[in-house]
Amino acid sequence: MKRIFFSIYLLSIALLMNAAKVDTLVVYSNSMKKNTKTCVVTPDNYTKTGKSYPVLYLLHGYSGNFASWVNDFPEIKQFADQYSMIIVGCDGDFSSWYFDSPIDPTMKYETYITKELTGFIDNTYNTTKSREGRAISGLSMGGHGALYLSMRHQDIFGASGSMSGGVDFRPFPLKWDLAKRLGDMALYPENWEKNTVISQLYLIKNDGLAMIIDCGTDDFFISVNRQLHEKMLYFNIKHDYIESPGGHTREYWNNALQYQVLYFDSFFKDKLSKLQRK
Repeated sequence: MKRIFFSIYLLSIALLMNAAKVDTLVVYSNSMKKNTKTCVVTPDNYTKTGKSYPVLYLLHGYSGNFASWVNDFPEIKQFADQYSMIIVGCDGDFSSWYFDSPIDPTMKYETYITKELTGFIDNTYNTTKSREGRAISGLSMGGHGALYLSMRHQDIFGASGSMSGGVDFRPFPLKWDLAKRLGDMALYPENWEKNTVISQLYLIKNDGLAMIIDCGTDDFFISVNRQLHEKMLYFNIKHDYIESPGGHTREYWNNALQYQVLYFDSFFKDKLSKLQRK
């Protein structure tokens, strides 16, 4: 019996020694003239030489921050190990919605994520520096951000996902500080129209973006997600769409995240293997 317990003890130590590493870094945004923080999870087999790693960028929801994914979903460290990928927890301020605000020059999170942060990560870590090695996903406000940024920057991201995403926020003009970012909807309707996910679909050409969209049937965003899904079907845009019982909850996202990481791992393996064969 003592030998069994000793073996378990040694196994536990080995797992701890080989577990994913979490770095908290400060990234200066030249576009916003301020420092931002980011969490970077590297897998247990990470090495600075000889191997490059695909990167999954995760965007938090309204009122979250750069550490939300690591704190609320600690299993992402296991995912980094299991799928041998780097996972980056991005900061989107309290309520940026991840676009460049047309009325607030201090909120340029589209520029920050797609230009400054991705460039910083590629320069700091041993990453696969191509769209075939980058994916982006998020929940709620972050789900909007992930689809929005990937559709507008298909040269940077090859795959994207959304969990309970606010993919069309026009039905919610008084919610989540949106008016602070876009102006009053009655006065600036073009700002609201141009910055929704559903208005970006025209940018997708020739199935150039792999997408997975997930929303709970009891979620207050289910209607806009269904509308997005129907519009994508109408335009024959390939995507995976999932509805499951559940609401706008951590429990729902915990389950959805597992499917999304598996989806991105499959994308990375398929695309990178094709690149290697060329």
